[in-house]
Amino acid sequence: MTVVRFTEALFQRQIGTVMSDTEPLPYGHDHPQGPGYRSSGPGYQQPGPGYQPPGPGYQPAGRDRGRRRSGDGSGIRRTALIIHTIGDVAAGFLALWIVLYMFEANQGNVFVQFVKDVADALAWWSQDIFTMDTEQLRVLLNYGLPAVLYLGLGHGIAARIRHL
Repeated sequence: MTVVRFTEALFQRQIGTVMSDTEPLPYGHDHPQGPGYRSSGPGYQQPGPGYQPPGPGYQPAGRDRGRRRSGDGSGIRRTALIIHTIGDVAAGFLALWIVLYMFEANQGNVFVQFVKDVADALAWWSQDIFTMDTEQLRVLLNYGLPAVLYLGLGHGIAARIRHL
């Protein structure tokens, strides 16, 4: 006995009949509202005053839960996340260089040199804005200003994009 026949036999014992796709639906299949429309039966309640049936293309809530649809803004959110992340990474490199400089890290080290090169590339426009006698304060201000600007601009632009 195949699985299908076994299932049909099981349903016949429990329900008494087997419904298939070709049999009519109960509760008013030929109703003007369309197939499957229920105007009576267990659990049915009359709609309240002012109720209008949903229009074409209506889909009950929860049917597509967990699936992404095109047009739900996921592309915009992803773009905002990328901009947000770029601003954070840029500010992170600048802050890391400030910390390494303040703690007098070995500038002959490959990692320290890499962080310095990236920080110089990100802060090329702000070099020597502040000329102080104290070298550590000069580094803090000349690299801290672009870090704050990248952080603020990255978050601000991302927030603006999300609200489009």
